[in-house]
Amino acid sequence: MQPALRDVRDGVVLVTHPMASDDEANSAAVALGRRLRASPPRGLLDAIPGAISLLITFDPALLSRARLGEAIDSATARDPSGDGPRRLFRIPVVYGGADLPEISRRFGMSPEEFARRHAAAEYRVAFLGFAPGFAYLAGLPADLRAARLASPRTRVPAGSVGIGGEYTGIYPSDSPGGWNLVGRSTVRLFEPDAEPPALLAAGDRVRFEAVERAEPSRARAATSAALASALSPGHIPVLRVLAPGLSTTLQGSPVHGLGSFGVPAGGAMDRDSLARANAAVGNAPGDPGLEMAGSGPELEFLARCEVSLAGADLGAEWNGVAAPHGAALRVAPGDRLSLGRQRRGARCYLAVSGGFATGGRGRSPAPRLGAGDLLHSRSGSRARETSPAAIWTRTAPPLEGERRLRVVLGPEAGRFEAAEIERFLAARWTVSPESERRGLRLEGPPLAQRGDPEIPPSGTVFGSIQVPGSGLPIVLGPDGPVTGGYPRIATVIGADLALLGQAPSGSALRFAAVSLLEALAARRESGCTMSLP
Repeated sequence: MQPALRDVRDGVVLVTHPMASDDEANSAAVALGRRLRASPPRGLLDAIPGAISLLITFDPALLSRARLGEAIDSATARDPSGDGPRRLFRIPVVYGGADLPEISRRFGMSPEEFARRHAAAEYRVAFLGFAPGFAYLAGLPADLRAARLASPRTRVPAGSVGIGGEYTGIYPSDSPGGWNLVGRSTVRLFEPDAEPPALLAAGDRVRFEAVERAEPSRARAATSAALASALSPGHIPVLRVLAPGLSTTLQGSPVHGLGSFGVPAGGAMDRDSLARANAAVGNAPGDPGLEMAGSGPELEFLARCEVSLAGADLGAEWNGVAAPHGAALRVAPGDRLSLGRQRRGARCYLAVSGGFATGGRGRSPAPRLGAGDLLHSRSGSRARETSPAAIWTRTAPPLEGERRLRVVLGPEAGRFEAAEIERFLAARWTVSPESERRGLRLEGPPLAQRGDPEIPPSGTVFGSIQVPGSGLPIVLGPDGPVTGGYPRIATVIGADLALLGQAPSGSALRFAAVSLLEALAARRESGCTMSLP
């Protein structure tokens, strides 16, 4: 099957197989993704299967679009028998979920018969998405399929077995969800510090086994030394969190390569401000720092070091006096830094000399810090004696006023009439209070689209703009789901992603369509050294 390539934005390509059936297209996407990840060309960042497509992210500075096309053609031509064995997992399920009585009655069978038929089928992992470790299992018998709930639950317990349309699946963690719940399993599907972090992978086979009582599953061993080990003896505590603020997390460069397990790349939402804070204390642009949103934390320093703040103004005070912004500040044990509510912008970044040691916090989504947490420096407590070798000269993202973001029209832009595309580009959109690192919800004129408001789930990236049935766009953030089922009208170009990180609730956004060549030129001119997709 000859693949077709569609440029989503600079550094992002969507691969489809338009002449194949849905099952054939999924199998081809899974196989191609596996081959590319097993033998990646330099500059390839990730290959994420969806229902009938494969989303590829890459660094255009290292891998040209033409060279990527050659790598895809070469991988497509390989013998699929060399892709390795397909694993079979037998997963125990206690049937009897909240929706089992209703959907079995709807199909004219008893709950016991529904459970028997559900367990009798063999399923194939089509792709992962929605949440880390959440596997979409194809193979659900046609007479057991049930539409998603009209009003999703705000919390579905971890281990819940659900049915959503043509798929069945197991929720790896407590999360909102709109699938029909028919049972419960105790199998651990996702462990952030394990290698790999997800139990299931696209292409695996699954059989459910009905049981009266499921035994708790043991945790899988973390085989990655970097994630499984404790902080090294060279890492010393540099600060203590006295009060965590509204949302304080450790963020650095995005971690690519785990999208096929449902894990977003993450990273700082405003990478320019993180880089600016790091430059002031002599660090590399993507070294881990604190990302603080809404209202900031109160911190006590435990060692001598240099710190720097950049990004949003949170009214920082150092030992009761105003702290400098954008310049190195030498602190001593016992010093305190307090950050209040945001005044301008949305996210403030704090860097320490040497960068923070992440330990097991390096993967996305990063947990919020809590009172009493200790953070360590990677290079000890000695302050830097010289000026940083590299100065971050990129213009800081605006903290106030209307933000204009350049976009490349998306893979599903054809679902919208030309007039609706013009409305999208002409409108002044307002960032909703219901916005965070997973995505910015926008308020404005609802957009109408042709046909079904959902698409077969497909890979997404930071900056993808989806339009759900409400017609109100959602701009996905760095912790957004790696696959999504809503049409993508456009994608924010790499050079403008930092603007999203400093767009607080109530701020205004406008979009301007540009070509792929313009997006690549803007990327080269931006001077950003961190991989953006």
